[in-house]
Order: sequence, then C-alpha cells, then structure tokens
Amino acid sequence: MNNPIVTGLLAYGMSGKLFHAPFLATNAHFKFKAVVERHNKIAHESYPDVLSYDDVTQILNDDEIELVVINTPSYTHYQLAKEALIAGKHVLLEKPAAATSEEVKELFDISKRVGKHLIIYQNRRYDSEFMAVKSVVESGRLGELVEVHLRYDRYRLTLGQKIFKETEGYAANGLTYDLGPHLIDQAIVLFGKPLNFDKVKSTHRPGSQVDDYFSFRLNYPNGLNVFLTGSLMVAKRLESSVVHGTLGSFVKGRDDVQEAQLMAGMKPTDPAYGIEKPGSEGKLYLMSSDTEQQTELVPSERGNYNDIFDAVYQTVRHNALFPVTEEHVAWQVELLEAPANA
Repeated sequence: MNNPIVTGLLAYGMSGKLFHAPFLATNAHFKFKAVVERHNKIAHESYPDVLSYDDVTQILNDDEIELVVINTPSYTHYQLAKEALIAGKHVLLEKPAAATSEEVKELFDISKRVGKHLIIYQNRRYDSEFMAVKSVVESGRLGELVEVHLRYDRYRLTLGQKIFKETEGYAANGLTYDLGPHLIDQAIVLFGKPLNFDKVKSTHRPGSQVDDYFSFRLNYPNGLNVFLTGSLMVAKRLESSVVHGTLGSFVKGRDDVQEAQLMAGMKPTDPAYGIEKPGSEGKLYLMSSDTEQQTELVPSERGNYNDIFDAVYQTVRHNALFPVTEEHVAWQVELLEAPANA
C-alpha cells in the first residue's frame, strides 16, 4: 500500500507554484490537501481538489495533514517551523533553515523531542549541472583537486519588490542568505566541512540596505581552495562551475532547465522534464603532458527535483536518513552567520 503523506503548503507564491505544488500533485507518495492563500485564491485553477486556507493556523489545526511545507519568507522560517513541529507535523523547510546556529539547533532539538522530522529542502543538489560536477569530481579523472569555483551570477540593479529581502532588520536577508545556502550546500556535498574559511560581502545597488555580493573561500586538506561567489552585479555571466586538478579541468555552465520548464507549465512527469538542451554539455580538459590537451564533452544526467520528494517520503514513512543531514545544515548556517572580513 502506498500510504501517501497528506501534505499542506504554507504559501502559493513562486516557490509554491514551481518547486512544490507540481511535485506534491504528481508524486504518488503524497496527497496534496491544502495550501495557505492569504489574499488571492488561485491555487484551485491548477489544483481544483486542493483546499485553500486563509492562514497557517488552519493548516496546523487540520489533523489529517501530516507534513507541512514551509516556503514562506526567510525571516519566518524559524518561528513557523517551531510552531509546526509543536503542532505535531513533519516539516519540509526551505533554505535558509534559520538565521542562526542557535535557532537551527533548537529546531532539531524540538523535532527529536516531539518525534517529528525536520527536513531541509536543498533542491540545487538535483540540478543537472551540479550532478555533472559531482560525477566528474568523484571519477578522479582530474587528479588531486587544486581549485574549485561555484557561482551564482545575475544582474539586477534595481531593488526587488520583496521588502523582507531588501530591508535591513529582517532576519536572514540579503544575497548571502538567499543564494549562499545553495552554494555552501553544494560545497558540503562535494567536500564536507572546510578546515577554515574567509568571507566577504558588500553592497553596490543604489539605495540597497542589504548585501548584493558575497564570496567565500573554503580551505580543505591538501591545499584545496573552494570559492563560492554570488553577485547581482554581473552583466556577463561566467561559467558557474569550474574545477581544476593536477590532471585537468572541468567547466560547466548553469544549464539546468527545470525552473524554466516548470514556469512554462511542464509537469515533472513529462519525459522531457529535466533534460538539458543539446550544446549544454560540460567540457572536460585532460592533460597528457605539459602541452598536450584532450577535450571531452560531458553530457549531464537528467535533473530531477522529484528525487527530493521521494527522499522525504522515505524519511517520513520509513525513518530513512534524509540526504541533507542536521550536520550539513549546522555547517551551512555557521558560514552564513559568520561576520565578513573587515
């Protein structure tokens, strides 16, 4: 018997429409029962059988709902996760899990006390680009790794409309907390916890109250340096993944198609879902001598955010260890909350 997990979604903005609802509605492991829509009631247009609640309290008071997806603004994550766990719900919580290490520890402590799972959603582990990088790194074909660059480049001079992201005083605001969790998590997946790190961040957009640039340098054993960079001031995007080793280099652009496909209305069950377009292959440069180079194209595997939800099911129903562990989240938030270099 499938025994689907009855699930409620706390918001129906972009993340709800793209990264959660399509999977909850098509993955047989879930019953998508309800969504919170405080103002515009539009979820029924795509999901006519899903209930629309006016506030979070209604979902938390729904005894049938077992799992709550918290995809609300970052500054609400800690409090809502705490309330949901205490209400007896399993929680799938978007990044960042919280603003501080103290808050993260408290949430995991509560989850253990009440016997409910706290699961942190890190979808960029399942991007086709990152999966290609991971495959090449694990193959050992680059030899001993020397330098790795992972980037998120955008150009957005004007301030965004979401006040909580742009206003000083809201917890977990700014670009570091917005895009930093993706890059830090990918570094953790590839290499684990760094021995030490440096961090810089700055503000460049006119009138901005929060950081719109960040860079981490993570130091690992054997002299490996991993650079994580996010910027809203890049008019010409660079290759987002660059890996250098003693035997060669691997270069890959940010070519995952899932977000664009979901925005266009494609369902995760479509055979074309998650498959990169031809010409998006990564490039592997291998050196047979100081002067002789061999180039290979490396096709990416299919990206698939559905793997997250399959893992959530295994965790909730069978108590399997979720790939994003408590230790991973603690390391991530340690970097996010650390003061920048003077």
